[in-house]
Amino acid sequence: MCIIRLIGLTSMRLTQGISAALMVCLLLGAAPASQPAAGASTLEVRAATAFNNVQYALALPMLQKLKTQYEKHPDKLGPVEEQIRVCQAQIAQASAVNGTAAAPQPAQPPSSERKPHAAPQPNEVRDLLIKDLGNFDYDSDKGGNIPADVKALSGMKIRLHGFMIPIDQAENITQFALVPSLFACCFGQPPQIQHTIVCKAPGGKAVGYYPDELVVEGKLKVEEKKDEGFIVSVFELDVTSAKPATK
Repeated sequence: MCIIRLIGLTSMRLTQGISAALMVCLLLGAAPASQPAAGASTLEVRAATAFNNVQYALALPMLQKLKTQYEKHPDKLGPVEEQIRVCQAQIAQASAVNGTAAAPQPAQPPSSERKPHAAPQPNEVRDLLIKDLGNFDYDSDKGGNIPADVKALSGMKIRLHGFMIPIDQAENITQFALVPSLFACCFGQPPQIQHTIVCKAPGGKAVGYYPDELVVEGKLKVEEKKDEGFIVSVFELDVTSAKPATK
């Protein structure tokens, strides 16, 4: 049985995994950790988690959204502005270390040119890359433009390939984002909403952190989720299996 094959990874494995996945980030030096206040919103928790994990490019757009919310709250605005400054400085420093500016995200083909997804078949488990699943332009500010063929995939079983970013905690992870590239999340542009899959372990289960490519299987849910008026996800996956990708 491959169900949640990653459960029970040791603390040593976790430490080694984080070092391997975020080695370049850590060499640049992490900023002091910040913790969300009690009763913090999902956006605040995700921003703090990404910032504390030195995933600066992932944290930056979330912090910028928080900044707009805190315009009338100087006590919250100051720390967020400082975190934004740190993110921008670290991203610029990473570009200098690599000798190149962060590569822009390739543009998605216009809706008229994209290849629609085939309708789900009974008992089908479809194997997809994340960018193939989210092969459409999406308005992350206004929303409402998920193609009908993508919505039709909601409820089907799929198998995705990607990399883990913990959402709730570093150990005994019950939720994580699955993204096409960890390096881009640290230093380049963060993945677009349609290229980020929020993965949820079954009730009462948890997984350990794994730094390399994963193959994650489960039931897909296609739905715009909002927090504080901002769209935070369009894809969720109820995980039944998570295992290392074959090398």
